[in-house]
Amino acid sequence: MRESGLILDGFLTRVMHALSFLSRIPVHDSFFQGRKVDMLAATRVFPIAGLLIALPSAILVSILHHAHADTLLTATLALAVTTALTGALHEDGLADTADGFGGGADKERSLTIMKDSRIGSYGAIALILSFMVRVAAIAVLIRELPGPASAVSLIAVASFSRAMMVWHWHGLPPARQAGVAASIGQPGPTDRNHALAYGIVIACMVLFLSYAVVAAIVAIAASFAAAHLFKRLCLRKIDGHTGDTIGATQQITEIVMLVALALLA
Repeated sequence: MRESGLILDGFLTRVMHALSFLSRIPVHDSFFQGRKVDMLAATRVFPIAGLLIALPSAILVSILHHAHADTLLTATLALAVTTALTGALHEDGLADTADGFGGGADKERSLTIMKDSRIGSYGAIALILSFMVRVAAIAVLIRELPGPASAVSLIAVASFSRAMMVWHWHGLPPARQAGVAASIGQPGPTDRNHALAYGIVIACMVLFLSYAVVAAIVAIAASFAAAHLFKRLCLRKIDGHTGDTIGATQQITEIVMLVALALLA
């Protein structure tokens, strides 16, 4: 019993560390005091942290759908809640990556632009398109699916997209030696495999209840393909990953998965 309790405590601690890293949701000090913060181990449960981050938006969608609220308004509010909870962490990565890849002629110039906190035209356009496409896709899901089905779709997407962050992080070397991602290190095969397992299982369990099996598989496969193509682009542009490209991976896979689900709903 004591051993199982320690395992559960260790698992919960990892989830809380991942939640603290990926969001602005308050985490009790007891999960940090007297404990070693192992962020590489915490990457294993990024998909579970994603589930918790998406849960308030899923509840909001269910409530507003039941109240027959406008679908576009509901989708906008749901995305606003998630963005507030994450502090736009991943959106910032998408904007910086778009600016760096769009404006940088070589690796060093791209990395310099990505480090600049100011947003350029490429980053602004990327953010506008990201929010517009996601709001439109979520609105379609709310309109076409029953309330609970559209709500839990947000959970599936949030979990799977954060698994793909770990996949990207593991699969590329650091593009620079400084920075948050480089200072933490790189997830190993075990970390990646755990994250993928959690992300895929959560996504499949949720989506198979609301969609045809083929539709769910297509949406997951499309997200994998998008993440793979983006990883190749990162290799070509900057020879590796940064914290920004990790965040951009989450955004890209979330966008693609939502669009695929909306088209197949």
